[in-house]
Amino acid sequence: MGMPAMRRHWTTADVRALIDESPTAWPRYELIGGELIVTPAPGGLHQYAVKEILILLDTYLRDEPVGSALMSPADLELEPGTITQPDVFVIPAGGAPSDNDAFHWSDVNSLLLAVEVISPGSIRTDRITKREYYMNAGVPDYFIVDVDARIIERWTQGRDTPVVLRDRLVWHPPRARTPLDIALPEYFDRIAAQMRLIRERNVH
Repeated sequence: MGMPAMRRHWTTADVRALIDESPTAWPRYELIGGELIVTPAPGGLHQYAVKEILILLDTYLRDEPVGSALMSPADLELEPGTITQPDVFVIPAGGAPSDNDAFHWSDVNSLLLAVEVISPGSIRTDRITKREYYMNAGVPDYFIVDVDARIIERWTQGRDTPVVLRDRLVWHPPRARTPLDIALPEYFDRIAAQMRLIRERNVH
């Protein structure tokens, strides 16, 4: 999610200074093509969607340890002069943070997967700017989660159009023995149920 900010050519040093000055993880600052993208704090629906996809990926990757599923904030430099913070992403095995290593997000130069959950203000950024960036940066799979439409758009290398998924999402990363198979109606139902629970608690 996110939208372009002021028109000027930004550098990674400029953006890292903004990140360092921010007392919290929000707003989120990203840099693509010299353009600063500023993302305000998301709503509950967005965060539940992020949490659910992160849980599914993390559970799968515990059995198929080909990578590590993480979520932002995490300022990645997949290409020189850029900084991105996907909502959820998978780092290939061997490239994930470790408590025993001096690790910096700037050390990550490849992903197995990037996931963005769109909101009304981020549609163009997620579907065009970030999609083009991730494809050009060599990310094999890019998922755009649209909670309102109850779909996931799957962009893959070599395709000019996405596969729009409503029923099932099957993701089979390299070297994994079995694929991740997500029943999308159940995924979106869990998000809706959590939002209903929050509303009911607020009423009482």
